[in-house]
Amino acid sequence: MKYYPIIGLEVHLELNTESKVFCGCSTQFGSAPNSQVCPVCLGLPGSLPVLNKTALTYALKVALALNCEIADFTKFDRKNYFYPDLPKSYQISQYDKPLSKAGWLDIETNGALKRIGITRVHQEEDTGKLLHKEGVAMSLVDFNRSGIPLLEIVSEPDMNSAEEAYEYLTRLKAILEYLDVSDCDMEKGSLRCDANISISTDPKKLGTKAEIKNMNSFKAVRSALEHEITRQTGMLSEGSRIIQETRLWDDNKGITLPMRSKEGAHDYRYFPEPDLVPFIFSSEDIKKVADSLPELPTARRKRIIEQYSLSEYDASVLTQDKDMADYFEEAVKLYNKPKSVANWLLSDIAAATSSTVGIKQLNLSVGRLVEMLKMIDSGVISGKIAKDVLAGMIDTGKPAAAIVKEKGLEQISDDKVIENAADNVLRENPKAVEDYRSGKATALTFLVGQLMRHTKGKANPAIANKILIKKLGAS
Repeated sequence: MKYYPIIGLEVHLELNTESKVFCGCSTQFGSAPNSQVCPVCLGLPGSLPVLNKTALTYALKVALALNCEIADFTKFDRKNYFYPDLPKSYQISQYDKPLSKAGWLDIETNGALKRIGITRVHQEEDTGKLLHKEGVAMSLVDFNRSGIPLLEIVSEPDMNSAEEAYEYLTRLKAILEYLDVSDCDMEKGSLRCDANISISTDPKKLGTKAEIKNMNSFKAVRSALEHEITRQTGMLSEGSRIIQETRLWDDNKGITLPMRSKEGAHDYRYFPEPDLVPFIFSSEDIKKVADSLPELPTARRKRIIEQYSLSEYDASVLTQDKDMADYFEEAVKLYNKPKSVANWLLSDIAAATSSTVGIKQLNLSVGRLVEMLKMIDSGVISGKIAKDVLAGMIDTGKPAAAIVKEKGLEQISDDKVIENAADNVLRENPKAVEDYRSGKATALTFLVGQLMRHTKGKANPAIANKILIKKLGAS
């Protein structure tokens, strides 16, 4: 029997406004616990919420970028539940009249585009944060996060593999970074993802779903889904029944663990928030926000392909990271060789970045990269030596010229010096000389390599190749 995974994702996004969504407290990350709180975000009696207009504008930007229908009438609701990090015992969220609905996001799967539906994008407030200390029989609560503006982006259950979910999250994060509405830092909790997954024998019919939480990276989401697909498929194959529940991902063990039974909407006893009036978006309001949207990844990818004659692959990888794409276009303004710039960015420079260290954090300004590329063109250094120079630039922050001088990496282009090296190489490798003269062209590659080794990689490869051919043909 064939089983089909059916996956939907719920992404929670903290917006990077300066103040919280319903009060004026700061949203700065990393401050002392409970230092950014007031009666509103502590839920004290008599306090009243006031909606942050910037948070609302950011929410509209995200909804429009995800091709959603914007509601002409929307309201807030109280989501009632008891938990230590929720001081009011309810969360201000949106239920039956969300900000937006019926959007979509295209992903690429197996070389083809697939459209993933967006059920809704709605606004709510974040909760506090529980702090657990090992060996202490209590938990502490930091309410600094309570009231930070939060967006919930809910997808349709349109994904059918862990890889599709990973691709969806990657593309969604790129859009959010282009909009500059959040830092999307999963380690800080700015972007969080819960996954709903069920297994069915009918690809168009949902099975009993499990919700997976506690995934702090896109790789963790992918791994958790792969595990859950295997777990649920195995249970169904054995005739066992899947329980609707919430499960926690254990990254160290590589498994999901049961947490609690899965709640339904009725468990939260939603009702309209009486302290916030409903509001209506005019067509002028929506147009104003739509006109302010930046060029998004898909449009930028198409433009870069046309403007710089890059491949679909190169343009796609570049534009997934806004900072990388910005860096590329700045570099091309100073050095009009787009393919060369892209090659360096997507290889050695990309290898120096990580999930926590982006291109902005590297000790490598656009001007200094261009300086190095021009040194290659002028023959001062070879492309091979340039890799070592680049690594030195990133490690020290020094310009290419300084690295070359300190390490003595300047390329040798003097014919006489290279001729002397060539004579030594030919004398030391008589068999390779004989092979070349017998018609084995690969022997020349070997001899060039030996010459480069002899000069510690400093010889100009083109001159070295030319001199060797001349000497090999002279005898």
